[in-house]
Amino acid sequence: MAFNKSSRRLRIKQGIRRKIFGTDSRPRLSVYKSNTGIYAQLVDDLKGQTLAQASSKELGAKANTTVAVSKEVGKKLAERAVASGLSEVVFDRNGYLYHGNVRALAEGAREGGLKF
Repeated sequence: MAFNKSSRRLRIKQGIRRKIFGTDSRPRLSVYKSNTGIYAQLVDDLKGQTLAQASSKELGAKANTTVAVSKEVGKKLAERAVASGLSEVVFDRNGYLYHGNVRALAEGAREGGLKF
């Protein structure tokens, strides 16, 4: 097995996913980062459905995602979740460090009204 950044993140991600699970009353807030964007979605793992989603692409961010854009993505996701009657979630950082854009997204979601 090659030891590089992506395999390390995958190993951490699998450890996190063993512990957290989303339901319809308390879905999993899953975060994904790429080189150019940040994406978040609320997932009901029992049904295998996405309940709400938000991304930096729909906010019009074209280049590398900044902390400010990540915070707006979190607020947008929280707005959609509250509109559909969800207020509590389980945070899944997906193997990324809780730092920078991931932290900003989480803070934006909390400011928008989500509890985790």
